[in-house]
Amino acid sequence: MKRFALLTLAAAAAAISAGAAQAAELYNNGPVVNSSGKSILTSPATTLGLGNQTSVGNSVADDFTIAAGSSWNISSLDFFGYQTGSTSFTFQQATWAIHLGDANTGTIVASGVTSLTNGGLQGYRVTATTLTNTQRGIYKAQADVTDFTLGAGHYWLSWSLTGSLASGPWQPPVSDGRTGNAQQAVTNGAFATWTDAGSGLTAELPFVINGVAAAVPEPSSYALMLAGAALLLGVARRRRDIR
Repeated sequence: MKRFALLTLAAAAAAISAGAAQAAELYNNGPVVNSSGKSILTSPATTLGLGNQTSVGNSVADDFTIAAGSSWNISSLDFFGYQTGSTSFTFQQATWAIHLGDANTGTIVASGVTSLTNGGLQGYRVTATTLTNTQRGIYKAQADVTDFTLGAGHYWLSWSLTGSLASGPWQPPVSDGRTGNAQQAVTNGAFATWTDAGSGLTAELPFVINGVAAAVPEPSSYALMLAGAALLLGVARRRRDIR
């Protein structure tokens, strides 16, 4: 009966913590390329990629929100970029941080310098007049981070990359061309909203957050689960006493 009680308490604890689950895509700020595998720069825009080279202090940032009543246990981050002239995966490390609130003044709640693995060629960054150009292959760069948990709130993810080639790394915007609030910091300066020099338009940047999402139980739910566990433990003890 003692073993039964311990198993019951373990089950209750697992329920409270939402249990074990497979990592999945929690947030995707893409798309990276269109259905033809292209990220197309169209006139009057002039920027093929934003500089996010760790070596010279350039980095980019974009935001995401976790809804009230939810929490995310994050296990990996996916970044997307290219180095002009690459014929294979050339990325090495990501320097990243998650800021609660503003990208400049918010509290950094998680950060790291993480080795990158090849998530595969996603497609190509091209212009409207060079659709078959393959100089700028966009790769998924996967960062397997030490697990951490974020609660509800508005966050910014900032990142810079290193690579083995001379050109870049370069950060393409999302392929659907939507405007947004992506930011860039140049030579270790402050983050500011990025705008294309030719079109004057803002952008969004593709990134993916992976892990496990869990609803946060209300206090009454915690109390109910704990009361149930206590009741079952009491039953087990009574059975043990009357054997």
